[in-house]
Amino acid sequence: MVRCGGNQGDVMDDFFKPVSGFDLPRFAGVPTFMRLPHVPFDHPRFAEVQIGLIGAPWDGGTTNRPGPRHGPRQLRDLSTMIRAMNGATWVAPFELARCADLGDVAPNPGDLMDSMARMEAFYDRVVAAGIRPLTGGGDHLCSLPILRAVAKSRPVGMIQFDSHTDLNDIYFGTSRYNHGTPFRRAVEEGLIDPKRYCLIGIRGTAYGREDWDFAASVGIRIIPIAEFHARGAEDVMAEAREIVGSGPTYVTYDIDFVDPTFAPGTGTPEVGGPNSWQALQVARGLRGLDVVGADLVEVSPPFDASGGTAWLGISLMFEMLCVMAEKISGRVAGR
Repeated sequence: MVRCGGNQGDVMDDFFKPVSGFDLPRFAGVPTFMRLPHVPFDHPRFAEVQIGLIGAPWDGGTTNRPGPRHGPRQLRDLSTMIRAMNGATWVAPFELARCADLGDVAPNPGDLMDSMARMEAFYDRVVAAGIRPLTGGGDHLCSLPILRAVAKSRPVGMIQFDSHTDLNDIYFGTSRYNHGTPFRRAVEEGLIDPKRYCLIGIRGTAYGREDWDFAASVGIRIIPIAEFHARGAEDVMAEAREIVGSGPTYVTYDIDFVDPTFAPGTGTPEVGGPNSWQALQVARGLRGLDVVGADLVEVSPPFDASGGTAWLGISLMFEMLCVMAEKISGRVAGR
């Protein structure tokens, strides 16, 4: 997409604004995240980016139904429907922060450990440049190498929207790295402060209680789906904000947090979840937090060729982008 120039370093610079649907129809042009400029590492304006949207097309940690490797491409395609202002909060993120599509991490589809090393190196460069990453995955194991970069200098708090804890230890007797174990590893590695860690939406059948027992042993707060429905999104998010406090916080949003009626395109769906409105509510409930990075993972296009799941996913990424841009600008609205 062609961009006009502007004053370097100016948030209002047209270069960092998305292409309007009034200038180029949404079905035209090369799709980038939210029609933003593509700014790879060697771009002359890379150093000016404040929030970098990144694709993580990798699902090497998937243990059942694959497909999230195709998520970033479909998320980008559906993101052409995103407009420049949030119609619920009236936040205009592209007026508040310099945002750009930094492209995709290049995984090694034949080597899980090398893929994680590549991802960590990619995000090391992003973080070193002072850019806050907002990632479209990819399976949930992608979050671990991202956290290794984002939390390299200090542990972060975390809010996780999910139907599974992803706090398991080992799968199949030997697998310590898959989409069911990333946050067990992250806590063990000191990347997440467990006292500032809140999981929301957990439900479904279980292999056992090991993950819950681990959470209790280190002080992680789990809010299961029954409690979420009983209390409501606003009350639950008030507690989540209190848990993570004012310190640096990572947000990870697994699309299977949402009920499969509204998000069927995912590998491990669980019934009884929130609807799409509640999914948006909890994302808006992040306002005011110091979100230093976020991801939206587990969108699997082969299980929803219509694109409805990806449309919800990119809408949630936009909500998180609004939260991040508000914080960067210092213009956080009163609740």
